[in-house]
Amino acid sequence: MTDTTAAFTTARAGLRRSQLWIFGVPALVLAYLVYVFFAFDTPRVLAEADGENGAILLADMVSYKVHVTRDNGSGDVEYAIEGERKGRYPAGESPGWVTPATAPAGETLIDLGDSHLVRLFGEGGLRYDVPGYGVIEAKASRSGGVEASYPDGPLPDWINASGNRVAITTDAGRVNITRARTEVMRYFPGWELFFFTLDSPYSGLSFGQLAAAAFGGEAGAIWSDFWNNDMWRHKEVVWAIFETILMAFIGTAGAALIALPTAFLAARNFAPLGIFRQATRRLYDFLRGVDGLIWTVILSRAYGPGPLTGALAIMFTDTGTFGKLFSEALENVDEKQIEGVRSTGAGPLARARYGVIPQIVPVLLSQVLYYLESNTRSATVIGAITGGGIGLLLTQAIITQKDWEEVTYYIILIVLMVFLMDALSGWLRRRLISGGGATD
Repeated sequence: MTDTTAAFTTARAGLRRSQLWIFGVPALVLAYLVYVFFAFDTPRVLAEADGENGAILLADMVSYKVHVTRDNGSGDVEYAIEGERKGRYPAGESPGWVTPATAPAGETLIDLGDSHLVRLFGEGGLRYDVPGYGVIEAKASRSGGVEASYPDGPLPDWINASGNRVAITTDAGRVNITRARTEVMRYFPGWELFFFTLDSPYSGLSFGQLAAAAFGGEAGAIWSDFWNNDMWRHKEVVWAIFETILMAFIGTAGAALIALPTAFLAARNFAPLGIFRQATRRLYDFLRGVDGLIWTVILSRAYGPGPLTGALAIMFTDTGTFGKLFSEALENVDEKQIEGVRSTGAGPLARARYGVIPQIVPVLLSQVLYYLESNTRSATVIGAITGGGIGLLLTQAIITQKDWEEVTYYIILIVLMVFLMDALSGWLRRRLISGGGATD
């Protein structure tokens, strides 16, 4: 009876411990998530989130804008894709949906589609006929700000008005009016001028026309116009991707070359003196303990920006990581193979070359190739700090707050670059490690 009671008591205690783990751990996780929710002020962030700005951002990433800009002082009207000088229409030309004024003080008619009509007239005058809402009239002057009149009733959310600025955002386009200028923007899907700028003789030609021109002896000129595109900068982008891959390769390969010989000093079976082993391991801990971005900032301060600085930052961090991984691989080698080489009278270097290296090469190559693939992504972020690679172009496009289609372009290229490095890494692993017979 006593044994039965003791067993029952033990079973109950075990059940309670199990319940504590089953319910206690999830409760702790939930409590931590609640803490994080309020610690990061998530309610305020959600309350201040602007879905309209998010929609505009998404539209900017997959479309382009044609800007009609009037200087409210001189009355001059310019037409430009994305509002850039490199995308400006030549003098005397305008988009087909714009009817330019026939006189300096005349009316410029802008058809945004779906019956949205905008008229620019006089000195700083604007009239916007919004279907289903009414007519908005505005008058801008350099001294008096912006005066506007609207249909009766409260202003809708898509109108942001103040004394010096009026911003109107509809499904058809956007209108911004300030004292200095009036800007009307219309969205179109796609990436305009991706292949040729407006000043190229090949701009606007169909694929068939381009093919005919290429076979007619103009292939070199067509390629030159595409390669030297001032807006999308294809030549600079390709070089930036090459710099990013080069940073990752130099950093990874350099780290592997340094870590392999020094790993013998950190392996217990190759470095009997504990002081050297501990010193080497602590050095590895220091190198990998400092994040690559921190090394980037330090090295940029010391040596200035550039791709080489990024490669050194990757090299420093990976030397510590590879040193730890390589030394652990050395501690797990088969001593029988080493003894077999020793029995032939081979010295220490020969034993390492023929008895140790062949055993750890598959592990080393697998790790190095994996980190090469990972460092390709890291080099993008590091390049944004060191001033090199595709990361720099991506940062510049984000900073402008208007070139979001270029941001999309660079992100796509980065993803494709990572896919390529992943495929290349897998192919090399199969060829070098498995002899080409294994599948990844």
